[in-house]
Amino acid sequence: MKLGYLIVYVRDVVATVAFYERAFGLVCRFRHETQYAEMETGTTALAFVDEAFVATSGVTFRLNRTTDTAAGVEIGLCADDVNAAFDTAIAAGATGVIAPQRKPWGQTVSYVRDCNGVLVEICSPIAVG
Repeated sequence: MKLGYLIVYVRDVVATVAFYERAFGLVCRFRHETQYAEMETGTTALAFVDEAFVATSGVTFRLNRTTDTAAGVEIGLCADDVNAAFDTAIAAGATGVIAPQRKPWGQTVSYVRDCNGVLVEICSPIAVG
């Protein structure tokens, strides 16, 4: 198997797509009305599904809200210039959690919360090899 999708349940798919376009420069590659959308992120798609639509299938889950503690998961986005990407995300309405920091292994890492309260890591790629 290989990871095909990371799917986040959100209150408003259209607003979330617009936020990810502004904050992170991602492009929507597919949208079905207001219920489902996929962002172009490479091999694995980042998708958003309307939480009310998912609930009709009988799946239960904790809602993502900006007023609650972030869920125990994050969306990791790699950027060539983490400082600039962090600043762009904040300017687009993301909430800063941790400003860019250089880690002992050489990676630069920062964290924001998106318009739904989901934790997003903005980081440099890890040098492998």
